[in-house]
Amino acid sequence: MIEKTWLVILANFIPTVEQVGGIALGLSLGLNPMYTLLLSLFVNSVLFFPVFLVLEAFYDSFFSKIRIFRNFLERIREKGKPYVDKYGVLGITVLMVLPTPLSGTYTGTALSWFLGLDWKKSFLAIFLGSFIGGLVVLAAYYGVFGILKLFLGV
Repeated sequence: MIEKTWLVILANFIPTVEQVGGIALGLSLGLNPMYTLLLSLFVNSVLFFPVFLVLEAFYDSFFSKIRIFRNFLERIREKGKPYVDKYGVLGITVLMVLPTPLSGTYTGTALSWFLGLDWKKSFLAIFLGSFIGGLVVLAAYYGVFGILKLFLGV
């Protein structure tokens, strides 16, 4: 089980794979769905801090000088800013619930940093987005009634 857990953790660290791939991998490896969801939620939540701190510490001195990184951040801003404009910090949650590439923890964290949002509120929005997004992935994997069985034992 330890090897499977590490595979799920590593999948959650891969940009664009992140939680969607991590949960699907854990379930396909036969891990308990609740364990897989909580593990993925934990990894994605903790991932916020190093990404935010690295951007804070090195953007001006390093990343801003790399054109591909600047362009990538601009794409994130263009994609996510309308959500933040409409819903405030919870716009990050809305963006993260969409199980698509460029809508995970890396994107949500970079967007919140790039827009100068409060890190505490951003972290909560990312946690909530990861939780709801994880439920969406489980629902896609098991179906809505399968999710009710998992949670309610129906």
